[in-house]
Amino acid sequence: MEIDQVETFLAVATFGGFHRAAEALRISQPAVSARIKALEGSLGVRLFTRSRGGLVVSDAGRTFRPHAEQLLRTAAMARQAVHQAQPASGIPLRIAAALSISVYFLPDVLKRFQQSHPDVIISIRPGHSKEVLEMVLNEEAEIGLARSLQHPEVETISLREDPLLLIAHPRRGPEHTRKANLEKVASWPLIFYDHGSSDWTLTHSLFRRAGLVPNVALEVDSIETAKRMVERGLGFSFLPQLSVGRELRSRKLTTITLLDAEPLQRSLDVIHPRRRPLRPEARAFLQMVREAAAEGAPGGSGGSRRRD
Repeated sequence: MEIDQVETFLAVATFGGFHRAAEALRISQPAVSARIKALEGSLGVRLFTRSRGGLVVSDAGRTFRPHAEQLLRTAAMARQAVHQAQPASGIPLRIAAALSISVYFLPDVLKRFQQSHPDVIISIRPGHSKEVLEMVLNEEAEIGLARSLQHPEVETISLREDPLLLIAHPRRGPEHTRKANLEKVASWPLIFYDHGSSDWTLTHSLFRRAGLVPNVALEVDSIETAKRMVERGLGFSFLPQLSVGRELRSRKLTTITLLDAEPLQRSLDVIHPRRRPLRPEARAFLQMVREAAAEGAPGGSGGSRRRD
């Protein structure tokens, strides 16, 4: 019995088929079949049976499943123990982060972390949320910080909500309004940023679902540029709450509530691989990130919730 075989059994049991298990494990379907066949051979039982509804776990498979889960937990603990026993390698702590998080959230976290861990070298890799996920999956980063990410091979911890807010200059908006319906907003000069990003797609989808065509006054390269344009009264923009907290508190900018549309909800997430143990310095960084997110959450409090 091999660890890869046990992992593959649990993937097939979880996803209900060889094809989806192969996609999740990023191996070929024949490799999944071969691992399951070898595991069944070592146990002397059939772990899956086929029915009209598809592949189902057999009675023997249901008996084996909790032991398989315990085997993987034990293997992970063994890896962690061996890793902790090794001397410090001097390898940089590699963090992948969405651009907005790198600009508006990470600086304060990094300042705190380096004060308590002055010998740890940190490498930051920026990218869109999907790129952050790929860097973590490809072992180019130990921890990823992005928005609204889920994948079966990573553990996702939601740190706080980070919705997209409709932002305006407090004295240069139409009629100085604080509330408006979406049709009215569509006629205003709107500033979009980072063409093709998840924020860009989410905002355009809001109007498309309502059958509206937004009045695109400007398309700019980044959140920060869009924010500067709004500060100069050149238009309105849907910006992450994380990026405008300081300006909203100082009343340099204000929000406009949509009367007939659902809020554009996003979450600030941290991810790390399920299979690879985190180094002590990575676990310390993760804890500091969670504390910083809780302190900076709206209302001055913020618990994190785990989403597996």
